[in-house]
Amino acid sequence: MSLETYAQKRDFTKTAEPKAGKSKDKNSLVFVIQKHNASRLHYDFRLEMSGVLKSWAVPKGPSTDPKTKRLAMMVEDHPYDYRNFEGIIPEGEYGGGTVIVWDEGTYEPIEKIKGKKEQEKHLLKELESGSVKIKLHGEKLEGEFALVKTRGMGDNAWLLIKHDDDFASKKDITKEDKSVISGKTIETMEKTSDKVWHSGHEEKIGKPKKSSSKEKSTKPAEPDESVAEPEDINVPMVLKKAPKAKIPTGIKPMLATLVDEPFDGPDWVYEVKWDGYRALAFVNKGEVELLSRNNKTFNEKFYPIYKILKGWKINAVFDGEILVLNDKGVSNFGNLQNWRSEADGELVYYVFDILWCDGKNLMNLPLSQRQAILREVLPADNDNVRTSKVFNASGTEFFKAAERMGLEGIIAKKASSIYSPDLRSKEWLKIKVHKRQEVVIAGFTKNADTAKQFSSLLLGVYENDSLQYVGKVGTGFSDKVQKEMMAQFKPLITDKSPFDTIPDVNKPSRFRPNPPKAKATWLKPQLVCEVAFSEVTSDGVFRHPSFQGMRVDKKATDVVREVAEPTETAIEQAEEKHEDNHASAIKPPKEKGRKTLLNPTDETQVRKICGHDLKFTHLSKIYWPEDKVTKRDMFNYYYQVAEYILPYLKDRPMSLNRFPGGIHGPSFYQKDVKGKAPDWVKTFPYTNGEGEHKEYLVGTDEASLLWMASLGCIEMNPWFSRIQSPDNPDYCVIDLDPDKNTFDQVIAAALEVKKVLDAIDVPSYCKTSGSTGMHIYIPTDAKYSYDQTQLFARIIVNIVHKQIPDYTSLERMVANRKGKMYLDFLQNRPGATIAGPYSLRPKIGATVSMPLHWDEVKPGLTMKHFTIFNSVDRLKVEGDLFKGVLGKAIDLEKTMEKAKSVFG
Repeated sequence: MSLETYAQKRDFTKTAEPKAGKSKDKNSLVFVIQKHNASRLHYDFRLEMSGVLKSWAVPKGPSTDPKTKRLAMMVEDHPYDYRNFEGIIPEGEYGGGTVIVWDEGTYEPIEKIKGKKEQEKHLLKELESGSVKIKLHGEKLEGEFALVKTRGMGDNAWLLIKHDDDFASKKDITKEDKSVISGKTIETMEKTSDKVWHSGHEEKIGKPKKSSSKEKSTKPAEPDESVAEPEDINVPMVLKKAPKAKIPTGIKPMLATLVDEPFDGPDWVYEVKWDGYRALAFVNKGEVELLSRNNKTFNEKFYPIYKILKGWKINAVFDGEILVLNDKGVSNFGNLQNWRSEADGELVYYVFDILWCDGKNLMNLPLSQRQAILREVLPADNDNVRTSKVFNASGTEFFKAAERMGLEGIIAKKASSIYSPDLRSKEWLKIKVHKRQEVVIAGFTKNADTAKQFSSLLLGVYENDSLQYVGKVGTGFSDKVQKEMMAQFKPLITDKSPFDTIPDVNKPSRFRPNPPKAKATWLKPQLVCEVAFSEVTSDGVFRHPSFQGMRVDKKATDVVREVAEPTETAIEQAEEKHEDNHASAIKPPKEKGRKTLLNPTDETQVRKICGHDLKFTHLSKIYWPEDKVTKRDMFNYYYQVAEYILPYLKDRPMSLNRFPGGIHGPSFYQKDVKGKAPDWVKTFPYTNGEGEHKEYLVGTDEASLLWMASLGCIEMNPWFSRIQSPDNPDYCVIDLDPDKNTFDQVIAAALEVKKVLDAIDVPSYCKTSGSTGMHIYIPTDAKYSYDQTQLFARIIVNIVHKQIPDYTSLERMVANRKGKMYLDFLQNRPGATIAGPYSLRPKIGATVSMPLHWDEVKPGLTMKHFTIFNSVDRLKVEGDLFKGVLGKAIDLEKTMEKAKSVFG
């Protein structure tokens, strides 16, 4: 990168940003961190090198906690004089927004090197190698840090990491939010937007004019906040790099999680929560399909939108909301419900996301990039299909504005979130101004003295596959609406109540101590409507409900009671999900993968697997409480990864590690399945220490895999050898078992093992354990005994231990290791098992033992990069990286000779 790139992006007639400059300090290198509120708040970390400032954008800001690694995207070099710049960059210019100097000082390499020029030479070499280790002497930041280039997140992605030294702390240093030059916060600086701060003094500038846009026929009611624009996103380049894929079919939209209060967040953007029907638009080669959340067509119902899309000369899949705006620009669900033609109001399709475009799958791109593409792709000359604005705002203030304007609520989205179809994500959060809920219409009542079609609707929601009564609603519908609804009711009338417990529809309340006598008519529970209410009583009934309209876009069986989660908890889970998504660098699948085995509602289900009926029960039981992962999720995972995991289970005796109550419940190992397994299960005989004949379960096919899972076997533990050659393993394993070591040390040890094996031309395959360590496999193809493979593993770990004795140990007894990592070679013995590749682990995070490319094994990798949430998508892209483990065997005799000659 160079200053040419910097200059090309700026118009110096409009901004007082410095153009150049040169250091006069011959002894010290300087660093600066500028807090920059542009399209989204971030921190610019800059290091003086070769007369310029090498620069990284750090979205979350620096951390002084060594366990917290911050993403840092390298950007173009900046001029030396930029180090003191504070003030306003005009809107419309690159990086438009507010800047303060959050921290500044001097820095040096960690390695002791005298002289500024020599230090720069050393640092430039480290920069080129992708690992810059420095010591900061700043106003806020002190001590050792590292910038490490990382794989899979683009050419410019690095991690900013604090070393564990005397200045390390778990304190959130970004809460110290004032400039070290002016003492101003970003908010204070924004209030002086008629001036530019430059090198410690103010320069008068004119206020930047906001770009004008075409006036809409009905201006939507939106809070007056700054609209977020994508910062320096090269849309053609992003599209070029996106993976090719056919237009997706049968997908359902990504959903937001309801939380209890608004919040502010630096990596979050905000949108209006529109009060309408969610709709995906599939536009391809002149064909258009406008579909609801439950895949019902809207083509005829909302024909004006369909006609507009039909006339477009683009190929794309959009996500948005169809609504009707009133004369104040506010959407009203009742108006949409009653919409029949243009005479009933202005129909608008607000588009807020793009999932696919011209043969490219965009779903795994960050939201900010998808929104930039959407702005470029969506035609801008139509009043009825519009881009939904994204606001870079204070979430709490944005919510207050939405409340004042009578909007339904707001949506908060993580700017870095990927698009996950048919998932209620914590990276999209909704905060409602008024309490509303979809409900199932289970019947209606009619008072004895009324001339109306009905007096009230009897409402329910599903809980544990059972319809629960939540009250009745008698307000909110006109005579015309009632007639239309009664026409829908008549074919569904039944004598049987859909509730397990029949409610007393004439029960008095403190608000209506003498209710009129009413007769209940029951309906088959197929219709859904929406109601507003004030609160929920202790027995689960809605208080003061009001009918808002019918919901033709939702299935009755999907209607459950919606309870707002604590905002803080949801944000924490979103942050963890974000780290997993980006660090594991999972790309979108090239084609649709295998569907899940079990439906999302029934508590007990029977499926025919490989010709055998398997019964799956208690499917909503939570197995991973912290991650809200159920038995159902576990069964679906193993069904989806069956083709990948079965080669490592087939014909192998299994040690069953059972967790019937989930990961925090009692667990036990079971070897013997004699008399306890179905007749079709394959077994392998053995004799225990007391001379009793027992039987191992043998992995064979999907049925055996899922039967093991039905026993509560969260993880799969196969032998190293098959029943055809039980004394001869198919691979040799080196197990890196840390004690008080960091995972970066485990990575370093794994790379040392690879270095040794590479030196003697031995192929090796690595995977995370899914717990704390790593496993390295060497193919032997059943040509050697366990004793021989154990001896070979022992030789390798001895060599490795000599290379890194400071933090590794060969001591079998834990007490004798003194906190060092155990280089375990003793796993190579008959009957020993470890979690197999692609196995889930009973650990918080629902982690997976995941095979890796060797170039993924580098600092920054963690277990949480591979979980039940993202492993299936990874496999669709990467395939089985472990195939070679079952391939051609090494020549052990020649290998041992080579090891002796190389290492002595």
